[in-house]
Amino acid sequence: MHMADALISPAVGGTMWVAAAGLTVYSARKLKEEMDDRKTPLMGVLGALVFAAQMINFTIPGTGSSGHLGGAMLLAVLLGPYAAFITMASILTIQSLFFADGGLLALGCNMINMGFFPCFIAFPLIYKRVAGRGPDRKRILAASMAASVMGLLLGAVGVVTETFFSGISELSFKTFILLMLPIHLVIGVVEGFVTASVVGFVCRSHPEVLQMADESSKGNSISLKPVIITLAVIAALTGGFLSWFASTSPDGLEWSVARSSGNKELPAPAGKLHAFFSGLQEKTAFLPDYSFRKEKPEAPAANEAKKGNDEPWPGVSAGTSVSGLLGGVMSLVLVGLIGIGIRTFQKRKSK
Repeated sequence: MHMADALISPAVGGTMWVAAAGLTVYSARKLKEEMDDRKTPLMGVLGALVFAAQMINFTIPGTGSSGHLGGAMLLAVLLGPYAAFITMASILTIQSLFFADGGLLALGCNMINMGFFPCFIAFPLIYKRVAGRGPDRKRILAASMAASVMGLLLGAVGVVTETFFSGISELSFKTFILLMLPIHLVIGVVEGFVTASVVGFVCRSHPEVLQMADESSKGNSISLKPVIITLAVIAALTGGFLSWFASTSPDGLEWSVARSSGNKELPAPAGKLHAFFSGLQEKTAFLPDYSFRKEKPEAPAANEAKKGNDEPWPGVSAGTSVSGLLGGVMSLVLVGLIGIGIRTFQKRKSK
């Protein structure tokens, strides 16, 4: 659901940048109150895992489309909403800057659509109420399904609304939203199953992780080393190997844009700010679209991926593996540094 700059006006993009920055500062302040040294490495390794997982698109039968996990709901369950939002914001920043996945002008929109709605709306209002304090397998599944679907549908509405108010594309609001909602409903169901599976595994094997995500458990002595090692191995395998098996079909947003406009890609806006952000991203994205840079890079698409059904599958590629592994490491390092910074500030203030 990564939006590109071709859908967003500078006014809407700037407004959402401010909103996302405010949420990041707010989350950092709240996290500072509950932060401990154990959560920092968990944030980093989960950031790497979600980065890798987002590279794997799965085919949606009968549509010609595909989807990928958002990961914010999983992060919220295992980390709490504040750490989850910061982790997701870090992942999206790395994807946009270094892999040309989502526009720089649209980065604030992506943080709101993929981070705010799952972490601050769907998680507290749906997941926590359905799962309760002592969740069993059935309640975890029901909570994960309902919250994941709601988070993705709210994000889809956000994409359509931001595009409509930007007014720089000719996409029909009615047609666009009628395409976006059903396709992301299906993606939400898949994400719900995956989230429930991971949370159920953690609940059975490492319940201390869920204890730490609960603010009331602050101060409990728990060791996260086994689960961190396990998640790190899964992240490396996912980014370095499983990413080859991503579907080559257009993702839900790309598919909806194509169906709404009749074109596979929207033309890049001619404004100066759009040109500036496009030029900046072309310079910073050294692995565009999760592959080695070509001699003549393609113009940014109107959405997150420029895939077509004529591409070989599986996409065995050193560029993809390098992107998955390096992107995971970058996410881990950035999120870890943020966690360390918050923790250091907390210690200094308490003295």
